[in-house]
Parts: sequence; structure tokens; C-alpha cells
Amino acid sequence: MLSKPLYEILPLGYIVIGSTSMLLLEEGWAMVAAFTVFYLGTKVYNMRSQNRRTDPMRKRKKGKVPVSLYNTLPFVYLFIAVIVLKSSATGLATVISLSLMSYSVYVLMRRAAYRRHQLPIQQSMF
Repeated sequence: MLSKPLYEILPLGYIVIGSTSMLLLEEGWAMVAAFTVFYLGTKVYNMRSQNRRTDPMRKRKKGKVPVSLYNTLPFVYLFIAVIVLKSSATGLATVISLSLMSYSVYVLMRRAAYRRHQLPIQQSMF
């Protein structure tokens, strides 16, 4: 069994390893493997995030975007930022990719405010 700090950081570790590998590696099979690690990290993160939502259902706003796409948008932004950074080495591409990465982290931090793992409430016998 993994310790709690290690268990909690695993999905973000997968995302960082996948992103870094996509930036550094050139071979096609390595890119596929890096994308797979990135994608699986995002799936695990989203599953945990949905399980830990603390905001009531009645207060959630209905949007025009499907929930599955809405949940993956920060990771899509991050993926696009990695692709832009890898494909072009100009100053503008770097600024665009850093902006997308920053926005992705911002959205994830905002969402984390409503996602806290809570222990079940125990009923008192008295």
C-alpha cells in the first residue's frame, strides 16, 4: 500500500512525466507512450476530483459544454501548450504555451477549492 502523500501526488506526477516526455523525446513510439501516461494521469485525476466534490448538486451551474469535456479542458489546454512549445521555438510560441500552461494551472486550482476529501460523518450514540 502506498503512503497517502505519494498516493495523492500520483496523477499529477503522471501528467508531469507525460508532458516532459512529450517535450524531450522525438521517437514516435515514445510520443505515444508519453501521451498514454499523460492521458491516464488526467483520467485518474478527473475520477478522484469528481469523487471529492463538496459543492451541492443544486448549486452547480448547467453549462452548454458536456461535463466530460468540461472536466478535461484544463488538460487539453496543457496538451496544446506542450505541442505548441515542441513544434515551434519562437518567442511567440513560448509566450502562448506559457500562457496556456498558466491558465490550465489556474483552472485546476480554482476547481480544487471545491474538491476536498472528507471523512464520513459519524453518528453519535448519545
